[in-house]
Amino acid sequence: MNEYKKILKFARPHQKYIYGSLFFNLMYSLFQIASLGTILPVLGMLFGTIKPEEYKSPPVYSGEFLDFFSYIKNYSNYYVQSLVTDYGSLKVLAGLCIITAFTFLLRNVFRYLGSFLLINYRVGVTKDLRGAMYRKILSLPVSFFTDSRKGDMMSRMSNDVGEVEGNILGSLVELINAPFMLISTLVTLFILSPQMTLFSLLVLPVMGTMIALIGKSLKKDSHEAQHELGTLFSIVDETLKSSKVIKIFNADKIMDNRFMQSMNRWLSSSISLGRKKELASPMSEFLGSITFLIIAWYGGKQIIVEQSISPADFLVFLGMFFQILPPAKSLSSSISNIQKGEASLMRVLEILDADVKIDEVANPVSISTLNNNIEFNNIGFYYDKDNVILKNFSITIPKGKTVALVGQSGSGKTTIANLLARFYDVSEGEILIDGVNIKHLKLKEFRELLGMVTQESVLFNDTVYNNILMGKPDATKEEVINAAKIANADIFITQLPNGYDTNIGDDGGKLSGGQKQRVSIARAVLKNPPIMILDEATSALDTESEKFVQDALEKMMENRTSLVIAHRLSTIQKADWIVVMEKGDIVEQGTHHELIAKRGVYNKLVELQNFD
Repeated sequence: MNEYKKILKFARPHQKYIYGSLFFNLMYSLFQIASLGTILPVLGMLFGTIKPEEYKSPPVYSGEFLDFFSYIKNYSNYYVQSLVTDYGSLKVLAGLCIITAFTFLLRNVFRYLGSFLLINYRVGVTKDLRGAMYRKILSLPVSFFTDSRKGDMMSRMSNDVGEVEGNILGSLVELINAPFMLISTLVTLFILSPQMTLFSLLVLPVMGTMIALIGKSLKKDSHEAQHELGTLFSIVDETLKSSKVIKIFNADKIMDNRFMQSMNRWLSSSISLGRKKELASPMSEFLGSITFLIIAWYGGKQIIVEQSISPADFLVFLGMFFQILPPAKSLSSSISNIQKGEASLMRVLEILDADVKIDEVANPVSISTLNNNIEFNNIGFYYDKDNVILKNFSITIPKGKTVALVGQSGSGKTTIANLLARFYDVSEGEILIDGVNIKHLKLKEFRELLGMVTQESVLFNDTVYNNILMGKPDATKEEVINAAKIANADIFITQLPNGYDTNIGDDGGKLSGGQKQRVSIARAVLKNPPIMILDEATSALDTESEKFVQDALEKMMENRTSLVIAHRLSTIQKADWIVVMEKGDIVEQGTHHELIAKRGVYNKLVELQNFD
């Protein structure tokens, strides 16, 4: 039930549609009863069961509840007979037919309006739900996405939310309509014959129980199907991103086997789910036919033996009883659909309820600039005790200085950058900005102080201008162009087909590696942060592109506090301080010339790269 309470929070802004739908469905139910009050006299006149001598005076109500329905029916017949006496049978019959037609028209208009308002409700809640999921994804830490598959996230955003809309929110239409229809029909049936109504209701709990048993098994199959669909999306996502590798290694067969294995698992779960879902409809139809035959036998007994109901009343009773089966069937189907959609709801709520591990303290400290230094104080980071990434790491980066981290892959350099950016939190120790632990700072204000350029340029399927503008959304065009010039990007941007308004494609695919990197640098320059993090920003570039990018980086780092990670040691020789790392530890530190003179690890790295 807690899951439904959470989803109902999204319904509150749209509750006006629910109230409107309730009103129109109530009106629909009232006109359902009213339509019976008009059609019964019509049938009574046609079958000759309304006899003038029986209705010369108005009936008297005994005051007992069970007699109330008979009283209403007899009074209706008395009133019709009075009209027949005054205006003649043919005119009254014509008038009753017109009134009945108008009653049925209003009844169905109200039904449409009730369903129409629920559509607004359903679509509105779905919009808010997808919006909440997207905002949650934006707020989740980087560590969350290292443990999650992108395809599965896409499946939750599209298919699972769609299942919630179709099976849960969509079923609300019937969950609201069906009870009103059932109640109004039951009231009508009691008016016609309380004894037959009570008898016919004996079979309904049996039908409901059978459908409920099927519904319980739908949840498990639905969860398995949706989970496997997420795996399918992940395989497709990997295929699209790795098409070159797949082709060069002739891995088509391997990927096809992976996809088809997952597809077969999805097929098995989906077939099982569909089989059980479809079983609900024929079962309810079969039980409905059994119910009809039992009622036909019992009604025949009432007419032939006990003569407690007229043929006209029995005909209307059968018609009305079969009007109770569709809402009963819809109600049972809605319950089954909700149980089916519950699996998708759980997958959606897993995202909405995901723990935002990188969060602010209760009263965070405001920050606007870096005044003195950045201090890494004996920090450690590990996923578990057996998988230590960093240990006892301590350095200080004074304001305006450049500190470089070098070492073999896996030595923990990028982890330092991620910890400084608070993509992750340290496992032990602390990182201080002007003596204040970064965990105690306002996260958004702290990240305003940071700029980052990584090895893989992250660009968006938009224009060059808008990609640079992301660094400072309120910047002027002149500021964007100046940032591009500092990044040595203006030269190639102006030569593009539409200049700064050229769309660069998915992940900047229309640009070369060096061009993408310079656009990324321009974006960082435009932000103009006091602290810059460069994570192997030139390692993936050719020599000519590296020269342009290195020149841009040097311009950008002037008078800035910078943390630089590099494999190519030529890019960090001018750093104020160099820290050499190995397996999460600091093994050497000093200036370039000091480390060369030591003839230690750093000197070996330089010799390996053929530098003097």
